[in-house]
Amino acid sequence: MSRVGLVARGLLYLLIGWLALQVAFGDGGGKEADRKGALQAVAEKPGGPAVLVLMAVGFAALALWQVAEALYGRPIPDGHKATKRLGSAARAVVYTVGFAATLGFLFGHTGSSSDQQSKTYTARAMGEPGGRWLVLAIGIGFVVWGVVVVVHAVRREFLKELTGMGRAARHVVQPLGVAGNLARGLVGSGVGVFLAYAAISFEPDKAQGLDGTLREFASTPAGVWGLVAVAAGVLLFGLYSFCEARWRKVEAVS
Repeated sequence: MSRVGLVARGLLYLLIGWLALQVAFGDGGGKEADRKGALQAVAEKPGGPAVLVLMAVGFAALALWQVAEALYGRPIPDGHKATKRLGSAARAVVYTVGFAATLGFLFGHTGSSSDQQSKTYTARAMGEPGGRWLVLAIGIGFVVWGVVVVVHAVRREFLKELTGMGRAARHVVQPLGVAGNLARGLVGSGVGVFLAYAAISFEPDKAQGLDGTLREFASTPAGVWGLVAVAAGVLLFGLYSFCEARWRKVEAVS
C-alpha cells in the first residue's frame, strides 16, 4: 500500500509539473498548477474517477505508514530517533491532507485554489492573538524544510532510503532525485518566504500557495525559463517518486 502511495505522489507531482509548464508557455487554460489543478486534470480523463480512488487509497496508505513510523520508530541510531519520528509525524499530516483533499474532490468538494486557501488561512490566523507570529513561524519552518531538502539533494542523502538498485538503475535514479528534490526544496522555501513576508508586513494577501509560488519564478531574472526549469524539476520529482515506489526501503516496524 505504501508503494501505491508513492506512485500516487509521483502522479500528483507529474501533473503539477506539467500544468506549470503549460502556464510557462501560455497554455495553462486557466488551471492552477497545484493539487486542485492536478486532480481536475485527472478527473477530466477517461477512467479519471477510478484513478482518483487509487490516489486517495495511496495517500491514506502513506499517512498510515508515516504514523506507524512516528509511533513505533525506525531501525536507526537512538540519537536520531526523536528527529526521525518528528519528521514522520509531519509527513503523516501532509499525506493526510492529501488524502482528505482527494477524497473531498471525489465527492464534489473541489475547494479553492492553493493561493486562495493560503490567503484565507493566513488572514484567519493573523486575526487571532499571536497569529501573526504563528504564521511567521510556519513560514520559517517551510524555508528551513526547503533548505534541508536542497542540501540533502546536493549531498545525495536520498540514496540512503533506496535499496536493491543496480549500477545502471542508480545512474538514472540519482540525477532524477537530485534535480527533483532541488526543485521541491526551492518551491517549499518559496512558499515559506511568502508566508513570512505576509506576517512581517501584516498583509495576508502576500501569502502564496503552490500555484502562485511557481508563477513567481517567472518574475526572477531568469524570466519564464526560471519557471520552466522549476516545473521541469517538479516533473522529475514525479518520476523519482516512481523510482522510490520500486526501490524505497519500506520496512516493518516493531
